[in-house]
Amino acid sequence: MIDDDPGVRESVAGNLKDSGFDVVAFEGGPSALAWFARGETADLILLDMRMPGLDGFQVLERLRSRGVNSPVVFLTAISDDLTEDRALAGGAIDFVDKSRKLSILVKRLQLALEPGAKSTFGLAAKPVGNGPLKIDHLELFVDTCRAAWRDQPLDLTLSEFHVVQLIALRRGADVSYREIYDCVRGKDFVAGQGPHGYRGNVRALIKRVRKKFRAVDDLADPIENYPGYGYRWIVADA
Repeated sequence: MIDDDPGVRESVAGNLKDSGFDVVAFEGGPSALAWFARGETADLILLDMRMPGLDGFQVLERLRSRGVNSPVVFLTAISDDLTEDRALAGGAIDFVDKSRKLSILVKRLQLALEPGAKSTFGLAAKPVGNGPLKIDHLELFVDTCRAAWRDQPLDLTLSEFHVVQLIALRRGADVSYREIYDCVRGKDFVAGQGPHGYRGNVRALIKRVRKKFRAVDDLADPIENYPGYGYRWIVADA
């Protein structure tokens, strides 16, 4: 964990240790980079975005340039499309807002640490050799949680990847708002106002995903809404 705020370091690191994680905390990029330069390794790096001296983007860039390929999750209070795109281009796989509850952070880190986990919904496609899962024009690189559309990389966050995987692997079938939200937040997590408040979160997530598909293909629209229920993956014509 890399964060310049001693209060955040103490709180988050302590809570993660209590949740079963083995945590090494650093007050900034230079000390973390020096640690890795000594040959140390990490299964995952939790990285603050705003830090004096070297900010999170610079730390991420230097880690990658030095061959440190551990998955990076940003723990940040900054969340917008431009920031997300920049971080994903640099090699981050997800973002967790600092205002989120510990249980959310733990769930997201667990997902990041298990990128090759099998889908619990069954496969609707098979890997080609040792390559990605191919579903219509979509390729899912399950081991690295990356995706491509018509051979163009899709800049999906870890949560977005898992949602696309969920819907695409059940192509032609309807996937409910609740199933999609459970995929992101964990089963039966409560959010929003009223018993169906989470649907707004799902709609916002799908809107971001659609935008990312269209960023690489103006005509890409593989996710169809089933009003009042959820979404489905549209099977491409042969």
